[in-house]
Amino acid sequence: MRGAAIEVSAGAFTRVYDPSEGLSEQWYINDHTIVRDAEGGWHLFGITHPEPGAPFDETVFAHATARSLHGPWITRDPALLVDPDYGETHLWAPHVVYADDRYWMFYSGGGPDRTATAINLATSPDLFHWTRHPDGPLFHDGYDARDPMVLRIRGLWVMYYCATSDPEGGYHVVAYRVSPDLVHWGPRRIAYADPLTGTEGGNTESPFVLRHNGIWYLFIGPRPEYVGTEVFRGEGPFHFRPSDRVGRIRAHAAEVVDDGELWVTSAGWAQGGVSLAPLLMPDGECGP
Repeated sequence: MRGAAIEVSAGAFTRVYDPSEGLSEQWYINDHTIVRDAEGGWHLFGITHPEPGAPFDETVFAHATARSLHGPWITRDPALLVDPDYGETHLWAPHVVYADDRYWMFYSGGGPDRTATAINLATSPDLFHWTRHPDGPLFHDGYDARDPMVLRIRGLWVMYYCATSDPEGGYHVVAYRVSPDLVHWGPRRIAYADPLTGTEGGNTESPFVLRHNGIWYLFIGPRPEYVGTEVFRGEGPFHFRPSDRVGRIRAHAAEVVDDGELWVTSAGWAQGGVSLAPLLMPDGECGP
């Protein structure tokens, strides 16, 4: 670690959305995304399922809306249901961006081969009605490659996602691919490689890349426990090293949201929904 002066941390978490409200059983939100619409309203999309956690039975994307990031949030009809005819076996980890007068949702649709899982795309004009890309998955990767996060960098689109160094297993990595149009993606490259080996998502799940005051940061987890996210300072947006850890946040599936202030989310199994905390950056910027 490069020193306490550049630590990244978070303030106290407050629950802002409980998908179980008004229901007879407890539901969770896991990997999720929050996006703002053209009128300034907020939309949350995420994995959802009754407790306890059952990742391979997660077949619905939750949708909730709010006028304020801090709620109250209103549960809407599901955004997407699993489509076996499209090759999907589950729905994991949506991420939504806005471009070319529509919203683009990237997500993992699974498939029968966990060494070649599908990264899929659906688009919407209004965040309520979604249509899958007609040509099928954007690409396949493993092991259980998933948790896409898309960012515009230097005139190109970049998709970060968790994978393993070899699709059949190996070092847990954050991979990335580059696209000019959000549909055609280049070969995989590696932004971060962890010393830990295995299969499945491991400890590089939920990658989120943030540029703040000219410095690039990578958020990944769970590490070292389920409710835990670590932050790494990068040498640019494509090179992060385990030795460059600059913070730890008690959050699962963390996403950074900007409403004029920076906030970090937390969700997951047995977490009671989605919580929000001010993100404390090295220059002292944070939520109120």
